[in-house]
Amino acid sequence: MPRTIVHLVRHGEVYNPEKILYGRIPGYHLSARGRAQAAETARSFAGHDVTYLACSPLQRTQETAEPFSEVTGLDVQLDEDLLEAGNQFEGLRVRGLRSQLWNPKYWPLMRNPAAPSWGESYLDIQRRVMVAVKRARLYAEGHEAILVTHQLPIVCVQRFVRGQPLAHNPAARQCDLASVTSVVFRGTEIDQLIYSEPARRLI
Repeated sequence: MPRTIVHLVRHGEVYNPEKILYGRIPGYHLSARGRAQAAETARSFAGHDVTYLACSPLQRTQETAEPFSEVTGLDVQLDEDLLEAGNQFEGLRVRGLRSQLWNPKYWPLMRNPAAPSWGESYLDIQRRVMVAVKRARLYAEGHEAILVTHQLPIVCVQRFVRGQPLAHNPAARQCDLASVTSVVFRGTEIDQLIYSEPARRLI
């Protein structure tokens, strides 16, 4: 059976001085450190047998994909299935004492964190990202593929492959900036899941 590896790469650090939840809001680009993280992770693929490269249409993932294109010599394909999760809190500060979620008008959106009730469901995220993963496996059968995407889509794939509930504590996620989650296929079946952080020194 052919061995195919689909690597899910999280984008690098985003320039976000306002510290808001930017989600799918356009125009958010990588910081200087984010570009360095992307380049570091891309260099770790030198010599790999990568035959397919795709990313989410958002600016930060396209910028992260640029050094991967240089290393692999491949054009970047845009894939809507790799988009960040939809979220009704986009544009708000959601962490710390200045979090706007202390405002009671947002509390009805938090009625069911296991769904989650404030945005795209974990199940919908997992299903669409697995469509992208399976598509990449077909395009790169017997070789390797790289998909540049976002933290929550990657975490949903991780948990699905491991047989874990999709609902989870965000603080327990293992998906750092510019990290790599590799889904290893034997034929059409998932054989292994591997996590690595080639840009760890820059985090």
